[in-house]
Amino acid sequence: MTVTIQPGCAEGTLVAVPSKSAAHRLLICAALGQRPVQVVCPQTSQDIEATVRCLNALGAHIRPRAGGYDVTPLDRGDVPAPCHLDCGESGSTLRFLLPVAGALGAQATFHLAGRLAQRPMGPLTEQLEAGGCEIHLRPRDNVLTIQGQLRPGEYTLPGDVSSQFISGMLFALPLLAGKSTLAVTGPRESASYIDLTLRALARFGVVPRERETGWTVPPHPYRGPALVQVEGDWSNAAPWLCLGALGGESVTVTGLDLASPQGDKAVCAVLARMGARMRATGDRVTAFRGPLRPVEIDARDIPDLVPVLAAVAAAVPGTTTITGAARLRMKESDRLETTARALRALGGDVTVTEDGLVIQGRPRLPGGRADAAGDHRIAMAAAVASGACEGPVTITGAQAVEKSYPTFWRDLRALGKKVEDFLEP
Repeated sequence: MTVTIQPGCAEGTLVAVPSKSAAHRLLICAALGQRPVQVVCPQTSQDIEATVRCLNALGAHIRPRAGGYDVTPLDRGDVPAPCHLDCGESGSTLRFLLPVAGALGAQATFHLAGRLAQRPMGPLTEQLEAGGCEIHLRPRDNVLTIQGQLRPGEYTLPGDVSSQFISGMLFALPLLAGKSTLAVTGPRESASYIDLTLRALARFGVVPRERETGWTVPPHPYRGPALVQVEGDWSNAAPWLCLGALGGESVTVTGLDLASPQGDKAVCAVLARMGARMRATGDRVTAFRGPLRPVEIDARDIPDLVPVLAAVAAAVPGTTTITGAARLRMKESDRLETTARALRALGGDVTVTEDGLVIQGRPRLPGGRADAAGDHRIAMAAAVASGACEGPVTITGAQAVEKSYPTFWRDLRALGKKVEDFLEP
């Protein structure tokens, strides 16, 4: 799909879509529990559906209902064998459920799409193999297989590759027959996502004991409430707040938890440092248009915000520097390169560095034609940049937003932007 966004201000109020990060975690905990759970999740996405498919393949029964899902837990003593788990392009689904499959002793084949087979897995698979699992990755076939029973023991993961490895092990270790430890070496990047995992586990009665280097995880059943609600998504609220700060009179997003462990709520602090007027009351956050200034951004804990913040910076006179974002090279696209390419296509001046971007901002951008590169975050960044463009912005591959936010273009129209879409030949 191709969309063309005409120049014009954005203004209005939107309800935050459910956090796919929280949805993954709550669905997994519910599927590992001991009684049926209703998961309130008013909107789904390709990544959430990937986790639902894979949990069903492991023996859970998750059925959509109005406003969410009904989850009947899997039977740990009767996991289908063999089972096939279609992860799509969801890195969270793969990295969370691979350790769970090992803990269940499943004979499982994970089917991977897009660049998922090329994304880092080594530290996680090495630990699972050391714990008794046999794992084979066939990148050419986009397939990963696991068999064998994960044993209780001592496990160690680096903190600076992917927090998803750590979350996956935290889901798996309570299922084992004996006590385990999980140590994390080096700095913990994206630590807020680990906090989100610990919050989900706690809602189901699982509380790993924190140690100086990690956690001790004894065996513990997942015992959750009959109903849990997925909180609003700060990652997908960020484009609207950026658009409000950049090219709107004001944009408000409701349904957000100001106390959430989601790291991407830092978008408010970053935009405020850039000079935007931000207002937060209750579950509402508003960004007001105003004069902006360049800043230095350390993206180690907010990698998903880099594309949209870069789009804002492209229209802020002066030099904005983004660092700590090397991991973005291994996302759905090489997000450093594709962010720079999309913004250059719209008239921006962006240089890629080893671990980030240097953006020489301009007061206005001419507009043009940008490629989403198969990446939902790049499509959204180009849409944000349209708020500073004097001419139309055309985005090819615009259907990429379906990975996390299928109604993105509809919601952009709701803010008063004129958006035309058509199918690509």
